[in-house]
Amino acid sequence: MHSRNFGRLGTVSALTLGGGGIGGVWGATDHAEAVATVRAAVDGGVTMLDLAPTYGDGYAAENVAGAALRGIPAADVLVTSKIELPEQDGGDLPAKMISSLHATLERLGREQLDLFLLHSQLHPQGWTGPTPRTLGWELYRDQVVPTFERLRDEGKIRAWGLTGVGHPQTVIDAMHQQPRPDAVQAVVNALDLSGDMWLLGESAEPRNDEIRRAAVADGVSVIAIRAVAAGALTGEIDRSVADDAPVAVDFARAERFRALAAEFGESPASLAHRYALSVPGVATVVLGVKNRTELAECLAAEARGPLTEVERKALLDLRS
Repeated sequence: MHSRNFGRLGTVSALTLGGGGIGGVWGATDHAEAVATVRAAVDGGVTMLDLAPTYGDGYAAENVAGAALRGIPAADVLVTSKIELPEQDGGDLPAKMISSLHATLERLGREQLDLFLLHSQLHPQGWTGPTPRTLGWELYRDQVVPTFERLRDEGKIRAWGLTGVGHPQTVIDAMHQQPRPDAVQAVVNALDLSGDMWLLGESAEPRNDEIRRAAVADGVSVIAIRAVAAGALTGEIDRSVADDAPVAVDFARAERFRALAAEFGESPASLAHRYALSVPGVATVVLGVKNRTELAECLAAEARGPLTEVERKALLDLRS
């Protein structure tokens, strides 16, 4: 497994194990298989787990990770988790952040979190468009950032960051401002599909590539998410979804992508992960796998290496 620069946190494996799969968000799994998947990922060279309290019922992903890490030498495994702070819920945001962090650390059996991410998406000051479960700029600037900084100064976290899928200009502004986040999670996939992560409808447009480039320019580490677009860039969607669900719509749009993968002699999921791994500035790519079989496919994709120029051009041509 290749390692890449991860700013304040040193280096990170090119692949990160995400909590969505092991938490049952991306299809059914069971606790024992999820724990085994975490351990297999660490054995395969993965050095970071990307978790959240909301990944799975009953804090499933964090509980799985805690059980897995307690059973293996894992001092060098980085762990990230998240906090949702939708403005509509109100309340004392710093208190919510501290309480959530303490609960996460207890589930993980750790004294310190490596990376604490804002899970809520940002909207700008004076925004009058749709704001479903998002957080305004003023609250982010005046309450969230100072709390992140204080938690780092106190040694409860080592770094903090953002989910970079809110209003694009606000995300970019947040990375320009001091103190800057240490990392940003950005949508990176071959067809630039944001799917159900896009909450702002027609009031704005996603600018995923621009967010990634801005992060690189500002020295903010890029964590690539949605490499397979919630399953749209795989061979089949292996969970029940409505015909008009964003992932079902995106799956239909990706027919040419699957044909291209077949032409190149690899699975759609493998090609999708190799694309994300080849995008400039990406520090690590988050996997949504839920079992050891899916994990093995992704580890093999990373070992296969970056895209050739022919593959890269063919994929980019799909966007036109």
